[in-house]
Amino acid sequence: MTQSPGKQKDKNKKSQGPGVLKVMQGVAAGALGVQSSKRREEDFGSHSPLPYIIGGLLFTALFIGTLVLIVQIALSGQ
Repeated sequence: MTQSPGKQKDKNKKSQGPGVLKVMQGVAAGALGVQSSKRREEDFGSHSPLPYIIGGLLFTALFIGTLVLIVQIALSGQ
């Protein structure tokens, strides 16, 4: 017996993993400390942590780069 198309879509959607936007939201919320425990469990419960690790590293690099840029601008004005 075959599954109905609706059930098969749900199964495919679960096995796909999080989208880029969801990973970015999870990383930003985690970095700012405003992520709920329910959302954190949802993010890490059924997916590979690799997208979140990569997202965290990119967020950290962007954050440090922004701080360096701000300091460079502030010091060049003196």
